[in-house]
Amino acid sequence: MNVVAIILAAGKGTRMKSRLPKVLHGVCGKPMLEHVISAAAGAGVSRNIVIIGHGSDMIRESVKFDVAWVEQTEQLGTGHAVMQAERLLTGFTGSILVLCGDTPLISPATLERLFQEHTAAGNSVTVLTADIADPTGYGRIIRDSTGAVTGIVEHRDASGEQLRINEINTGIYCFAAKELFAALQKISPANAQGEYYLTDVLAVIAEQGGRTGAVKVEDARETMGINDRVQLAAAEALMRRKILNDLMTAGVTIIDPDNTYIGSEVIIGTDSIVYPGTIMEGNCRFGENCILGPYSRLTNVTAGNEVTVQNSVITDSSVGNGVIIGPFAYIRPGTVLGDNVKVGDFVEIKNSVVENGSKVPHLSYVGDAQIGERVNIGAGTITCNYDGTQKWQTKIGNNAFIGSNTNLVAPVKVGENAIIGAGSTVTKDVPDGALCIERAKQKVYPDWTTRKNKKK
Repeated sequence: MNVVAIILAAGKGTRMKSRLPKVLHGVCGKPMLEHVISAAAGAGVSRNIVIIGHGSDMIRESVKFDVAWVEQTEQLGTGHAVMQAERLLTGFTGSILVLCGDTPLISPATLERLFQEHTAAGNSVTVLTADIADPTGYGRIIRDSTGAVTGIVEHRDASGEQLRINEINTGIYCFAAKELFAALQKISPANAQGEYYLTDVLAVIAEQGGRTGAVKVEDARETMGINDRVQLAAAEALMRRKILNDLMTAGVTIIDPDNTYIGSEVIIGTDSIVYPGTIMEGNCRFGENCILGPYSRLTNVTAGNEVTVQNSVITDSSVGNGVIIGPFAYIRPGTVLGDNVKVGDFVEIKNSVVENGSKVPHLSYVGDAQIGERVNIGAGTITCNYDGTQKWQTKIGNNAFIGSNTNLVAPVKVGENAIIGAGSTVTKDVPDGALCIERAKQKVYPDWTTRKNKKK
């Protein structure tokens, strides 16, 4: 496709009541602007130019896509915003898609259809329209007696008769580049807002003999613009339902879709089951036959097949096949769990590798550790990794057994097949195959209670 997208994202979004630029507010775990950029890329757009203004530095830092940024220092309307991109398109003779950065539900299929119909008809401009029950606030599509589009009138400038029109301008267009920039030179801010309306370009193109057309979107909800947090929540619900429907169609069981929250980039294998209250966001990848939830939060997790996660939090970690986690485990960033690892209730693991077949059954903290294969870590074990200045590593060899209520004071190494007695505080390395017991000698005082009571 010989088409470039210009994405309008300079508005402040006053009604969001936020210090965050409107286009950075998230929908299903991703800024709405990124959804629009992804849709354009999915439709075959060769280049994205994003017009930014309010919060421009924050937007540049937050959006990691390869786009060209153009700053609109004064917000003088949509037509003025598009003018800012002209210098980047000198000599370009293809088509230009103009998109809104606050329409996260727009699909690649709709954009591709708009471009194809625009090209097939030989139009100078094709506008994407929608029929909606309540068009209040939207620009209306004006057609002549033959049904041809002759222009767009903004709500503030519309007559009483025009306000009764239900076909609205979605703010998404496909232009022939040459005609677009020629027409932009001839529009003026003589309107209620004192702005350069991009909609005025259609009338200019028509006056110059250019062909105008319209493509009506099949589902008007795709073109929903987000102006406040009520609309943001509505868009979130629509996108979330689509994500869940796609997963269920692909062979994933979602027990309660109304109470399951899965981001747009999440992948789950077939025959997996997701229980209510589960949140999956970011770059999550789970294999087949997994059991996830209930009430778990999984962020940027890569996991294998037959993984079970119950009532737990996992962030920025990697999990092997056949792993069982929870209930009430906390897996923090930098953790790598090998195949068939068990992490039980009230266990916290951070920045550690736990190799195949090892178990941390309950009530333990493992931080900055390298744990070998088939290690058993007893309840109440703590790797004391921080000395008040820096973090230190604990290493535990294959087949080691760590007794309950053990403190491993890093840096320390426990050898293969070593055994640590319960209640020990280990401050020195333990050789392979050794037994380490560090505790005070037990003392028993017979009849202590009787003698104590006699003194009262």
